[in-house]
Amino acid sequence: MKQYQYVVFDVDGTLLDTAEGIVKAVKETMRMEKLEIPADDVFRTFIGPPIQNSFEKLYGFGAKRAQEMAAVFRNFYRQDEYILRAKPYEGIYEVCRALAAAERKIGIATYKRQDYAEKIVRYFQFDRYTDYIFGADHENRLKKVDIIRLCLNEMGCKDYGQAVMIGDSDNDAIGAQALGIDFIGVTYGFGFLSEEDVNAYANAGCADTPLGLFGLLGLA
Repeated sequence: MKQYQYVVFDVDGTLLDTAEGIVKAVKETMRMEKLEIPADDVFRTFIGPPIQNSFEKLYGFGAKRAQEMAAVFRNFYRQDEYILRAKPYEGIYEVCRALAAAERKIGIATYKRQDYAEKIVRYFQFDRYTDYIFGADHENRLKKVDIIRLCLNEMGCKDYGQAVMIGDSDNDAIGAQALGIDFIGVTYGFGFLSEEDVNAYANAGCADTPLGLFGLLGLA
């Protein structure tokens, strides 16, 4: 398999299972705003995309109201009892260690707000493997393609043919495709549930566990 020199990871559903903290903060937001709380399976749609988009789709809010809901959510989620309520996927540290040992550059591109991204990445010690952590701006003007591009540029990537984006959602796939870089989908997160879901987008492979990334990254 191709030995990518620049490997960019998503966070939610790729490096970390962040479901518990995000869902807890979303439910608190709904209760505070006296909104009808949906069935449990709906909450996975809040993990990964910009949070205001999820509120907008679920309740039919306009952009202004959705942004207000996002602000309430962030007041909860920024607290340690929410944002740090997460766990690394089994095997993901081994992947990062192997990439670092092979002198590949690792980056992180996430829809989490920049300050939240830095906090959670450092808490779970992924900063041992990368200094390149890029998240959303406070106004959520950046799209995933913008965040990936910023990350690759900071990593010093001049040849996008040597880069790959790894993620669990259509946002990751679309962002990679827009930049013309390879994409590897994972199905152990929250977005893609099967290889068939991943194959709806151009991709260089699919992994159902973090350890499945070894072969796809030329590490096996």
